[in-house]
Amino acid sequence: MNPAHDRPSTSRTRLLSLGLAVLVIPLGLASRRKSLPWPAFFATYAGDTLWALLVYLLVRFVAPRRAALTVAAVALTFSFAIEFSQDYHAPWLDAARRTLPGRLVLGAGFLWSDLVCYFVGILVGVGLDVVLLTGRRPDRAAGMTEAPR
Repeated sequence: MNPAHDRPSTSRTRLLSLGLAVLVIPLGLASRRKSLPWPAFFATYAGDTLWALLVYLLVRFVAPRRAALTVAAVALTFSFAIEFSQDYHAPWLDAARRTLPGRLVLGAGFLWSDLVCYFVGILVGVGLDVVLLTGRRPDRAAGMTEAPR
């Protein structure tokens, strides 16, 4: 098996990452709509999970040749930094958080449960990366092979 041959092209990776991000954005925005009859669990956690998935996809777009775990580490670090920054209340930062773009990107208040959502969202990103972006089945991506019959 040739590892260089298994790697998708940079343009394909970027195109798929961007396409998935374009799908995730309206899903994330819709998950925050109070007027839609979402199940309580979904309404509470989907937005943060999808936000972290979007972060993963954007990092993948910027760094298409990096390993999925590297992309995950960068996305998780960024997501956690944003969440912990919500305990910092400089006037200029709070003013930014009061705007819609600021609230969507920077959040409004620290919650421990958001950290779990970020981990899950990025885990979904890694799964999509393995299945869609590398074009390999998860068992092959992990180096597993079928036993001979």
